[in-house]
Amino acid sequence: MKAPSPSPCVAAGHPATASVGRDILARGGSAADAVAAMILAGCVAETIFTGLGGGGFATLYDAATGEVRCLDFFVAVPGLDGTVPGPARAIRVAFGEVEVPYAVGGPSVAVPGTPQGVQALHATAGRLPWSDIVNPARDLAHDGVPFTAAHARLLPDIAAAMVLGAGIAVYSRPDDAGGRRMLGEGELLHHDGLADTLDDLAVQGPDVLVTGARGQALVEAVRADGGALSMQDMAAYRVRTLPVQRVRFGGATLCVRGNDLDRFADTAATYDVGLATADPVQRAQLFVDALRAPARRAETTTLAAVDADGNACAATHSLGLGSGIWSAGVHGNSMLGEGELLRGDLRPGERMPSMMVPSIVLDDDGAFLLAGGAAGGSRIRPALLQVLTGILVDGRAPAEAVAASRLAITDDLVHAEPGMAPEVVQGLIDAGHRVMQWPEQRPFFGGVAVVTRQGPAADPRRGGLALRLES
Repeated sequence: MKAPSPSPCVAAGHPATASVGRDILARGGSAADAVAAMILAGCVAETIFTGLGGGGFATLYDAATGEVRCLDFFVAVPGLDGTVPGPARAIRVAFGEVEVPYAVGGPSVAVPGTPQGVQALHATAGRLPWSDIVNPARDLAHDGVPFTAAHARLLPDIAAAMVLGAGIAVYSRPDDAGGRRMLGEGELLHHDGLADTLDDLAVQGPDVLVTGARGQALVEAVRADGGALSMQDMAAYRVRTLPVQRVRFGGATLCVRGNDLDRFADTAATYDVGLATADPVQRAQLFVDALRAPARRAETTTLAAVDADGNACAATHSLGLGSGIWSAGVHGNSMLGEGELLRGDLRPGERMPSMMVPSIVLDDDGAFLLAGGAAGGSRIRPALLQVLTGILVDGRAPAEAVAASRLAITDDLVHAEPGMAPEVVQGLIDAGHRVMQWPEQRPFFGGVAVVTRQGPAADPRRGGLALRLES
């Protein structure tokens, strides 16, 4: 029996981003078109998480062939010209109630891949003209975007990284005492020069941001602050197609890239064993055992779309926290300041590791069930696994599964959101775990966006929005 066709829909971490994706679908665009346009919109509306100076991954499902592909446009290690970076500037940012060491400045900037990644995604499975993909983001950059409550709440925690250099004018305003205050809910988020940068991107393509004048300007800003980024690094960067790993989870087939830093596919396969028959307390113990991980703060955003033909796409992209180095409205990433990403001997030109795992889930006939992903560094795995469990194992509606209380694990501490069943919390304590019960849901627990046969869902923890295309 043929699977029912999903209703065209999108889910994203910001209302403006989701609206752009829905409008692209309404114009006859494919899921890849919608996600490409939403990535660019997020580079305007969600700049506390992402931007044109970052990188990411996109996973695509072709309904006609059943093929699943993953595009890698994550950042690379600079220094192909032999430049050795100077010392980065150490800062501390909030991580829930824990402070985490971090580093910013020119030495933290890796080779960006987002502009090239968006073009590759569009070239792979897009339908609409390139300018139609870029112009919605350009319009947002020209007009400014209202700062959401979720972003206003998070900004003070990460201000040490965001309110630097040109970011001072972006994320703060003069106060009545002659000082400055953080940008507030409903105030316009605006980046000087970003609309012009996107105009150039629409007309000239990514080359203008890579090997052209705007790429040169970013390189000069990074190198002036002790970074290693060079024009040779920018010119050598290429988007890659990655092998897709398939594992069984929740009675379906989970398709993800197989080289993520936290080995998401292996974790899912391990967690799946006995999951269907475990009671809630046993399930929580299985979950904690499978997901022990150190605390990492990585500000990312995720989004997904499915079109009228059943093609689907999910993407996750990020700046890290941002380096404080800006050029024409573009914030340089800070991935080389992410201590947990600096594993092994990273050589110039090589990709940096990442926890991002935008995912596709298929039924036993190879038909689309779900596309989605999570944002939030080390909380990507727990957030996405718990939502997938809710939908695939427990049969919850997507919005219910995304909104449900979550657990997260950092070192020897289990974090529990309010609403977690008391017997689950007590069971973890009885098993010897230290449990921290949070008074409210927070972005700390990750941000999930999914589109499914039943419809879309976006995470209220980050002020996300899910939209269907009206028939």
